[in-house]
Amino acid sequence: MKMDPVTQALGEFSVGELAARSGVAVSALHFYEREGLITSRRTPGNQRRYARDALRRVSFIRVAQRVGIPLAEIRAALGRLPDGRSPTRADWEKLSAAWREDLDARIAQLKKLRDTLSDCIGCGCLSIDRCRLRNPADKLASLGPGAHRLELNSGGS
Repeated sequence: MKMDPVTQALGEFSVGELAARSGVAVSALHFYEREGLITSRRTPGNQRRYARDALRRVSFIRVAQRVGIPLAEIRAALGRLPDGRSPTRADWEKLSAAWREDLDARIAQLKKLRDTLSDCIGCGCLSIDRCRLRNPADKLASLGPGAHRLELNSGGS
């Protein structure tokens, strides 16, 4: 996509140009803006214009999402940057180090799920007597029928 000469001179992108450069759908960019992850200014014709650093912010958002970081955490991380600036390599190193523990826990849980999946009957209750994923020896039976642990990050063995 060829950039508009006016926006190119200002160092800005239209929403279509930002979408083409970032590989992110226009609808996703609008969503990121509604969520306060990126910002734009409006032209006199009410068209969105994004500063060049929006491209780095979008890349940051996509990489963080790809590794499983929730948007709320991404928003909080971006909100801690001074003057709303885009993240630098040093910012990414600091944030990724903080997220590493959570990612390691998720990886361990996924490995456990993969290795014990053949024993799961897929019922969703996770309280059967053979469930090695979340309820060894059916300890949760004393709490009564039904599901007692459904989220992946709660305790268990």
